[in-house]
Amino acid sequence: MTTYILRDGKLIEKPGNKPRRGLEIVSDIQPYRSMIDGSRIGSRSTHRTHLRDHNCIEVGNEKMETTLAPPSSEGRRKVLREQLSNMTDRQANDILARVRNQRG
Repeated sequence: MTTYILRDGKLIEKPGNKPRRGLEIVSDIQPYRSMIDGSRIGSRSTHRTHLRDHNCIEVGNEKMETTLAPPSSEGRRKVLREQLSNMTDRQANDILARVRNQRG
């Protein structure tokens, strides 16, 4: 892959950027004893399967997905009460006026 940089308003090929030829081999993990059940883990595939089988994740590799549960009707009322208690009458009336204008 060729990388370019911007110099004096012109794109030029990045110096010293030579494509690698051949394969890059990554060594396998060193065998270790599982902290979950004491079994011996000797390969990356065994490691991944072991984590999946025990419903575990590798810290730093987890997917950051946030799913919020929909609030219950009582939870909504509580949130609204808290928000309204921190508002002035004028702020609340302004919000009501905007809602009325949007509807009609």
